[in-house]
Amino acid sequence: MNTERLNRYAQLITKIGINVQKDQAVVINCPVECKEFARLLVENAYQLGASKVIMRWHDDIIKKHFYSYAQDDVLKDVPDYQVAQYQYFIDKTAATISVAAPTPELLKDIDPRKIHLHTKATSTRLDFYRKFITGNGAQWCVVSYPTEDWASKVFPQGDSFNKLLDAILVASRVTENNDPVAEWREHINRLARHNKILNNYNFSFLRFKNGVGTDLQIGLVDGHIWAGGGEEAKNGVQFAPNIPTEETFTMPHKDKVNGKVVATKPLNYNGKLIRDFYLVFKDGKVVDYDARSEKETLKNLLETDEGSSSIGEVALISHDSPISNTGILFYNTLFDENASCHLALGNAYSMNIKGSDKMTEEELIAKGYNKSIEHVDFMFGSEDMQIVGVTRQGEEIQIFKRGNFVF
Repeated sequence: MNTERLNRYAQLITKIGINVQKDQAVVINCPVECKEFARLLVENAYQLGASKVIMRWHDDIIKKHFYSYAQDDVLKDVPDYQVAQYQYFIDKTAATISVAAPTPELLKDIDPRKIHLHTKATSTRLDFYRKFITGNGAQWCVVSYPTEDWASKVFPQGDSFNKLLDAILVASRVTENNDPVAEWREHINRLARHNKILNNYNFSFLRFKNGVGTDLQIGLVDGHIWAGGGEEAKNGVQFAPNIPTEETFTMPHKDKVNGKVVATKPLNYNGKLIRDFYLVFKDGKVVDYDARSEKETLKNLLETDEGSSSIGEVALISHDSPISNTGILFYNTLFDENASCHLALGNAYSMNIKGSDKMTEEELIAKGYNKSIEHVDFMFGSEDMQIVGVTRQGEEIQIFKRGNFVF
């Protein structure tokens, strides 16, 4: 792989993704296998003026050993030093890069109860940091880089690593000779125009229907905001939270989702692949569900807390889009969610409602905001998806026809 191309990818992440400011601290969460790429990110962050780059390494094999051997009391223990570290990141208004490089199905033989115990304990204890990030307290960006195991899952035949790396770079608009920073600025502007059209309609609710069984109505909160592409952190800095991204998304009303949604791609959740699943909603809650595989894992997700069986995000993406057109199933939500319309079970993003920075959490919930320690995206878009939006005045507007935006 061309090292100059990789460096342009790292530049894109640090300049557009988190938009490092002079003397700002930067946190990088990264698998140990991706250390070469992490070094590029660190160098570029310092070149842009970062005061300190803090590396947080992790390893899926070590995580598997932890789940295999740790007792329940250890699984539920979140030490004070870990909590203090996240508070330090908030105090420093640190920008955060997270390199998402999962190992699909690595944890398929682990008791899902053990994973659930640790995930819930960690999410509960660190909920204050989740609120900081989802409220855009500072810049953050999720990106990716291959690992050998992940690459061999996506491309089982020959030179898997380089094939996946090229696919990641193409999806991220980093080609052999282009200027990805300039292309991303144009791309963000295009998504902003899309958001403006949807915001001007001020829909009351959306109806989704396709040939695989989705027949769903989603009410939207009053004062909802469509967003996607670029965002502004509370420190006034523009950033792009996902590279790649193709979505425009907003906040559903937690009590106004009704009907059936059928997933069109597997969901990689906590190292387990939930395949061929559906959810049935009544007044915002999942009342029925099934899955061909990992139904118990899906059950644990839905029962994490009061809000994990409700929807916190609805995102629209044309079927005819760059990532979808690759035909690649990445087994990585960062990519697969940007190939398809998706929903998120769990927590909503407060930035998707007008005036949220002046509201208490209780006021947000009264508006229809869904609160949860989870936020798990799953894909339900298809080439025949029909979406109709209904305005506050009752006017019906066709948004999607045959899987794509009509405007």
